[in-house]
Order: sequence, then structure tokens, then C-alpha cells
Amino acid sequence: MQRSVASSLLLSVDALRPLLADINPGRKWPSLNKSEFSTVEALNSFEDITTYNNFYEFGSGKKDPHKNATEFDPQPWSIVVEGECDKKGTYDLEDFVNSSMLEERIYRLRCVEGWSMVIPWVGFSLAEMLKKFEPNSNAKYVEFTTLYDKSRMPGQKTRLLPWPYVEALRIDEAMNELPIMAVGLYGDVLPNQNGAPIRLVVPWKYGFKSIKSIVKIRFTEKQPETTWNQIAPKEYGFYSNVNPDVDHPRWSQKKERVIGRPFWEPKRDTRMFNGYADQVAHLYKGMDLKKYF
Repeated sequence: MQRSVASSLLLSVDALRPLLADINPGRKWPSLNKSEFSTVEALNSFEDITTYNNFYEFGSGKKDPHKNATEFDPQPWSIVVEGECDKKGTYDLEDFVNSSMLEERIYRLRCVEGWSMVIPWVGFSLAEMLKKFEPNSNAKYVEFTTLYDKSRMPGQKTRLLPWPYVEALRIDEAMNELPIMAVGLYGDVLPNQNGAPIRLVVPWKYGFKSIKSIVKIRFTEKQPETTWNQIAPKEYGFYSNVNPDVDHPRWSQKKERVIGRPFWEPKRDTRMFNGYADQVAHLYKGMDLKKYF
């Protein structure tokens, strides 16, 4: 229900408790729909997924988020919605999510450093959420911003990145059937180190595009300046599609290693668009993907 013209979207796990019928011990979501887009690959373990993370707001080491996010409290939470859209009001998460909408989508996530994971996300369609805001004809891009709060995110006390963290998609990418807003994984409410309480998951792009702990969504006519593209444009392109033919200046992208597998196992070939070409290749028809990397 739209409450006012104030630009915020109220999100609360506690507010969703009525949806969590038949709650198991812990913070389990109810029975979930299985997505047709899920991969059939073997899952990583819950420990793999929650102890080896890139989340610089809680430290630059892969183990830091697991250690440093334990005291992070994602309640209460709001997302500011602004820019080229017709509805900038205050919305409860229940306006976008009910138990029939939540899905488990098993997606590969590929990191630019060369490692990958297979994760059973709990989430809902990004496109369906964005449509509720009624973006207008000037909305060519969608920009997302992470929470900026040094008292809650100790990594932001450093100058490692120009805070807050910002990412963006072209509007047709955002409206594709694959991107989801994730609120959990492995059937649980989303852990702090994985982007609680809500994050983006874009499976055909390198992992840093899947921005965590989102507090703002902005529809824009011009391409936004995103964090990594802004500080290292020769290393991190705006699109950052998984592409074995375009190497990072410091790493080859031709091979990848699945986290949790023995190091003596050979790396596997990286697949174009991380294996999701059937769903997304048409978005880039006619583009030079080595120029627009």
C-alpha cells in the first residue's frame, strides 16, 4: 500500500513474519516455488557461501564479512526510490512479496578474480518490483546504492572505496527475467555477510554487480557512475558480463575454480554470460563486447 509521496520503501523481516507459515527452527522461509531458471549443478555448502565473501563494507579479506558482520542489525530498513518514475511513495515489502511469489533460484555466481559458487537463493523478480514504481520513458538505467553507515559497517571507515557503493543496470537488463532481489539463501533469511536484508543477484555478470544491502533505487536517463567502473575503468567495465574472451588486466577469465572443490582438481572453462546466454545474449546484439566489457 502506498502511504505517502515520501521517497522510501520500508523493508522489514519482522513485517514479513505473517508470510512465514510453518516456520522451522531458526529463520526459515516457508515452502518455496522452484524456478525454471535454476541450474542443476551441485550446490556449494552453506559454509562455503557464508564464510568466503566479497563485501568490502565489512572488510577487504574474504573471511572478514563473516567475522565483522555479526553485530550488524538490518532492522529497521528502508529503500529510497527516486528519479525517472511516477511512484516515489512509501511501500511495505508486502506490497511486492507474498508467499506465492517467493522462489528458490539456484544460480551460479562468478567472481572477477576467477572463483565461482552455486547458490540456492530465495528471492523475487527484480522486474516485477521495478514495474510497481512505474518508470517513465526517460528511465534508461537503474542505479542501486548500498547503505553508508560507518558505525554499522566498519569497512567504510577505510578509504578503500568511495563510499557508498553504487551499481547499475541498463533498464532492459533490469527488466530481464533472470535478475532477482534476494532475501535469503539455502531457505534461510539472508545472512548479514551476504547482503542482508535485501540484495540484487544478476547471474550473467561478475559478482560485484550484484550489489548488497540496498537502500536506494534511482531511475536515470544517463548511465550512472558505478563504484568499480569509476575507480578502475580499464579493469571493471560498466557491463561486466562474464566473458572468457575479455581478460581482467591482472587475471585471465578463460577458466574458473569452484569454491569448495579440491585445489588439485583442474579449473573448468568459463562460459559466455556465465552459462545464461539463451536468456540474455539478445540484450547485446550488435554490440562490441570487448569494447563494452
